[in-house]
Amino acid sequence: MSTIPLNSSWTYRRPTGPFAGFGEGPESLGTVRLPHDALRDEPRSADVPAKGAAAYYPSAAFTYERALDVPAEWEGKTVQLEIQGAMRRAQVFVNDELAGVRADGYARFFVDLTPYLTFGGSNALRIEVRTGEDSRWYSGAGLHRPVFLHVDDAVRIVNDGVTIVTDRLEDDQAVVSVATTAVNDTRTTRTVWVVTDLTSPGGDRVEGEATPLTLAPGETSVLRQHFYVARPALWSPASPSLYTATVSLNNADPVVTPFGIRTVTVDPKKGLRINGEEVLMRGACIHHDNGPLGGAAIGRAEERRIELLKDAGFNAIRTAHNPASKAMLDACDRLGMLVMDEAFDMWTRFKTPYDYAADFPMWWEADLESMVAKDRNHPSVIMYSIGNEIVEVGKPHGARWARRLAEKVRELDPTRPVTNGVNALLAVIDEMPQIVEKMGGLNALMADKNAMATVGATETATTRIEESSAAVDVLGLNYAEKRYAPDREAFPHRVIVGSETFGPLIGDLWPMVVESPNVIGDFTWTGWDYLGEVGIGSTMYVGDEGVSGQLEREFPYLTAWCGDIDITGHRRPLSYYREIVFGLRSEPYIAVRRPAFHGREVLNPSMWAWSDSVPSWTWGGYEGKPVTVEVYADATEVVLELDGVEIARGPVGDERPMLAVLETTYRPGSLVAIALRDGAEVGRTSLATAAVPVLTASLDRALITNSDDDLAFVAIELRDAAGALAADASAAVTVTVDGAATLAGMCSANPSTEERFDASTWQTFDGRALAVVRPAETGAAKVTVSAEGYESVVLELTVA
Repeated sequence: MSTIPLNSSWTYRRPTGPFAGFGEGPESLGTVRLPHDALRDEPRSADVPAKGAAAYYPSAAFTYERALDVPAEWEGKTVQLEIQGAMRRAQVFVNDELAGVRADGYARFFVDLTPYLTFGGSNALRIEVRTGEDSRWYSGAGLHRPVFLHVDDAVRIVNDGVTIVTDRLEDDQAVVSVATTAVNDTRTTRTVWVVTDLTSPGGDRVEGEATPLTLAPGETSVLRQHFYVARPALWSPASPSLYTATVSLNNADPVVTPFGIRTVTVDPKKGLRINGEEVLMRGACIHHDNGPLGGAAIGRAEERRIELLKDAGFNAIRTAHNPASKAMLDACDRLGMLVMDEAFDMWTRFKTPYDYAADFPMWWEADLESMVAKDRNHPSVIMYSIGNEIVEVGKPHGARWARRLAEKVRELDPTRPVTNGVNALLAVIDEMPQIVEKMGGLNALMADKNAMATVGATETATTRIEESSAAVDVLGLNYAEKRYAPDREAFPHRVIVGSETFGPLIGDLWPMVVESPNVIGDFTWTGWDYLGEVGIGSTMYVGDEGVSGQLEREFPYLTAWCGDIDITGHRRPLSYYREIVFGLRSEPYIAVRRPAFHGREVLNPSMWAWSDSVPSWTWGGYEGKPVTVEVYADATEVVLELDGVEIARGPVGDERPMLAVLETTYRPGSLVAIALRDGAEVGRTSLATAAVPVLTASLDRALITNSDDDLAFVAIELRDAAGALAADASAAVTVTVDGAATLAGMCSANPSTEERFDASTWQTFDGRALAVVRPAETGAAKVTVSAEGYESVVLELTVA
């Protein structure tokens, strides 16, 4: 099997109909390197059909084109195109002939180009995509994941034809099976040798075998080999050891597959166990976009997200609500991040006017097959999710669908548990009038700060979701933590995961997980901020001009603003609070509510919203004015000192567990928070007022490769000479890139802005901005960061 990356030299434009041949045709929008999101650079406006769900981006359609030179010696071989993601409703044309289609924008699929090719000449490859009002969040448009060309002999290992399973773990060895599927497309019987070698994480050969396989004409057959790996290095979140299986037919065109040796089990008494050891999932739901890159799944961007999420204390992600890119799963394998691999956001019921519900009856089986075939060799993937907040799970035929999907997944991969993210309130939404009446009326419901969990725990919800819940191995509950304890008694065989929860409630939720053997983890909404569903985690104040009071915010809101980590990759205060709740951080943390809004009443507080706070003690213009300070600590009391003098003292836990809220007056200086438990100090931390700031910039890596999947990230900050961040300072920062790289995107964390990701100038937000640089060729590149009134910063980057 010969695999050729096909990610360069693509042009893109608006699509045209057949009558466009009478004119000159549409202008090219540019030449791009995949992965690429064409929608990212379209103008945003308040009047687009999808509104804030799509971050005020329009509906759009794009045509990608490139030439494909096919040598004469390829004749007689099978030539296939692998498209890892085309958003959405993709049509693939070869020499103006339709060769393949795919409805789902997240599905990886193959198209056989062979019948349409001209061998010994140039061929025209065209891929058309169309999106609009088909997603509840920003999904982008275009070839947002890589594309590859596969050129194979007639006798070959099929696509995804190597499956590796840990059969069992013993004291001194692991038993691993490798199943290889091969096909014979010739007209004669052929015997080939299936040669398999296993290498250790250190690169040493540890096992191997060569086995003959006879294939009749047109036959596809599976050959299974068993290997016995002595003293294996097991894969786990703490030690993500990766082996490699190299499989070939007659030692030609090997298929190389990284894998981990590990087992996964779940039960309601011992929870989730990896290799027999109990693991609680400290989980983050994440959408697929990469902030300033839009929906483009460039490998380094995917890897960086996993690195930063793990550094923040997460050990699991939920790919909400679609299969992850291969690049992201590769990163999870390497870094030790567990994955709940999700298939669908809807089945047969629409959530937006033109979404996948129209395609589900025709495509669900193929899309499940695609997801499992792509992901089953990734040790990080420990369970599959068949859906998210599926409306019909509360009905008998919805339960039938749940069983059908779950059994299909088990047929494809019996080694992992199956879950489904159930929103119990949504499952009974058609009975809400009766439920509200039983709860004491609408006023009683509105007075309940977590009504979603209350409704989800009603007897009506229990009855309605019982059958569909029984179809899965692990019941995912979205915003229904009030079911944890009663379900342990009512359904003693039920294993539960908090598949989606309100981030600010983690101080209450995590103890429930720890104390409940039937609950195997918590997945917050959301770990990383994202484009679309704008402003659901923002703070609105009574009296603000132009504020509707609706959950989804007005234009020009861009992001949801509910992530522990913002779109630049910077951790927000809630992230540090969570880390303390998880027991992973002993040092307290200080955040200060923006003094400009001190005393203002919050309008319609969102359950996804943390306080409007910043980790800064630099508030120019607010000297002598009141300010609210938050201190997160595993303590009973907190003392605040300014330049060594006590200015406030208060209890921990009145507003939230492990949170102290203290009132004081802002004055510049060194603010120290001292955490006490029963009068004894258990930790301290500090913030210093920034002096005159300078412009700073740093590269995450000074050496990158000229590949489709590499990037360099430039952190831009306004800091004083001592390193204190001037969060109250603002500057319009310009980034230029010269030499062997280009500026791929730029942003700040500002959730409400009209700035464009393809612009080279952005205003800092809370003292920060981010630029992303992509390689263009090998050689040296220079990144210059400048702003009026500041000395420019020049960074040297090498592209190898």
